[in-house]
Amino acid sequence: MASEVHTDDVGTRFLITIKDDGAVVDLTGATLKQLTFKKPDDSTIARTATAGGGGAELSGVMYYDSVAGDLDQTGKYKLQGKVSIPSGTYYTDIYSFNVNCNL
Repeated sequence: MASEVHTDDVGTRFLITIKDDGAVVDLTGATLKQLTFKKPDDSTIARTATAGGGGAELSGVMYYDSVAGDLDQTGKYKLQGKVSIPSGTYYTDIYSFNVNCNL
């Protein structure tokens, strides 16, 4: 993730690692890879994430690059990842980040 995120940024990469009891979850064969964002006004958006490829599935890493409309409010956002694989459904911790205004 960029060091500072601004309103209406496009292409900001949100990277997240899925873990179960501290161990990374192999995302190979995942039927769902999702990031859910909670905006400052408490509305939520769910976005499909992508596993890194090139073996990144084994490291539990997935990402999402923001598009127009995702970061349309200034303030505190929350983010949580979710993945479904044959052995179960896993959620990440909830992370917070700020979206700053532009000049």
